[in-house]
Amino acid sequence: MTTLTIAAAQSISIAGDIKANISRHLQFMQKAADNGVQFLVFPELSLTGYERPLARELAIQPDDDILRPLRDLAQQAGMVTVVGVPLIASGRDKIFIGALVLQTDGTIGVYTKKHLHPGEDAVFTHGEGGPPVFVQDSKVALAICADYTHPSHARQAAQSGAGIYAAGALVTDHGYPSETALLAGYATEHQMLVLLANHGGATGGWSPTGRSAILAPGGRQVVAAPGLGDTLVVATRDSNHWTGTVIPV
Repeated sequence: MTTLTIAAAQSISIAGDIKANISRHLQFMQKAADNGVQFLVFPELSLTGYERPLARELAIQPDDDILRPLRDLAQQAGMVTVVGVPLIASGRDKIFIGALVLQTDGTIGVYTKKHLHPGEDAVFTHGEGGPPVFVQDSKVALAICADYTHPSHARQAAQSGAGIYAAGALVTDHGYPSETALLAGYATEHQMLVLLANHGGATGGWSPTGRSAILAPGGRQVVAAPGLGDTLVVATRDSNHWTGTVIPV
């Protein structure tokens, strides 16, 4: 296997301020690129914050020009980057919790959250997931928060041949033990590397726990953030062995 470096961007979102969040995303991306990261994942709705009342106002289409700086840096750095944002369907009648995959050739892939938490369906529509992402010789399956609470979601990812299961999320202290136990179970059962990118600070009235983490196939924790704050959680595969580090941003 070739060397591969991936990272969870544990970022703090400014409520409803896409431009400010893009600026902060660019700082994360540059720091990641400077550390050799080839695949970077931000938390759920990272570009807006988890602001359900503002979602319709803030929702954009995948090709919105406001994303151009992010697209350009992903291409320049040769780093596949996944960012979270509310997405508008054609006709503006449906809003999805989305993850945009900024590819190294300048194109954008789209993933929409399939499984919604209670209450999210008052604003958002159930999505359809999305295609796998390819990074080096690895096939990556994406998830957004509640998606991974459904074992069938991870099972389908494994059956598709994905070796990495990467989730952007909003996880609180209350939910963290059970959700990370689920993710560790997937890493063990399906022999997939599992990445969790959590928010690094309060958003949408919720208090995330941070502690973004990367688990090796088999369930061993490679690396995790110690708590809250703007942090890169980085893991590198060399000769089929994963090592990790935490880098403040």
